[in-house]
Amino acid sequence: MQTWRILLADGLEQQGQEILRQECQVDDRKGLPAAELLAIIAQYDAVILGGNSTLTAEVLREGKKLRVVGRAGLGVENIDLAAAARQVIQVVNAPAAAAPAVAEYTLGAILALARSLPRADATIKAGLWLKKEFQGVEIQGKTLGVIGMGQVGGRLNLLAGALGMQVSGYDPWLGAEEISRLGVEAVSLDALYRRADFISVHVPLTAETRGLLGGQAFAQMKRGVRIVCTMPGRLVDETALLGALESGQVAGAALDVFASEPPGMTGLVAHPNVIATPHISTQTEEAGIRTAEDIAREVLAALRGDPLRWRIV
Repeated sequence: MQTWRILLADGLEQQGQEILRQECQVDDRKGLPAAELLAIIAQYDAVILGGNSTLTAEVLREGKKLRVVGRAGLGVENIDLAAAARQVIQVVNAPAAAAPAVAEYTLGAILALARSLPRADATIKAGLWLKKEFQGVEIQGKTLGVIGMGQVGGRLNLLAGALGMQVSGYDPWLGAEEISRLGVEAVSLDALYRRADFISVHVPLTAETRGLLGGQAFAQMKRGVRIVCTMPGRLVDETALLGALESGQVAGAALDVFASEPPGMTGLVAHPNVIATPHISTQTEEAGIRTAEDIAREVLAALRGDPLRWRIV
């Protein structure tokens, strides 16, 4: 067995741990307090974390032996990438594993918004029988605007297309030709806003995308648009979204992420046309297993010096 030591700061599905234990000593310390993480990080060659732990510049400086950080999932907002680069610590993630789960969640959210399913369920459980109040819309023939045509966007195109939706796509990093190869109509962001009946966002949070869906964007959209967001909450200006919902410019929104989590009972969360879920779009049994296996193999590849599929730094 190699002498590499790997810290699991947020746990990992057993299938991933079994891959790691074939070559490494693995310490599963799920729920590790931040102060203790800082105290023990110097012992490890690699650390794998989920969304609960944070690797600050201070923690990374203490990781004298660290060669690789693995994020079990997609987002790396909880890792100081600049600090990792300065210390020549590789950062890898597992972006493909949860794509089917997120695409299916998004399609479910579109259907739920179109037919007001959560509110209809709540009223009947409250002893009411309100049929006329829940006049819905069909998604067949409607236009779905997908912002971000990566793993999730590509899968969502297939699912939505199978149900008769027209899919228009925009990606700030992909050209029109690349988007068209996915069978999606490539459009500008302005055009997507003007024509889409439903909009789903699948881009990472960067300086350029922060507040992407704000007041100006909502004003450009077709009146009565419905929005789904499963990516970092700060992509959406929550105050502007609430205003757009109250004015009717936006007919409904399904939000799985928020600027602050948990968000509490804000005006946005409480709005009757908002479906709010607690960051569960990636939470399926299958996605958890795939993510664990993918990140385990990627971290081992980094330790061995093998080619990497998903290196970020």
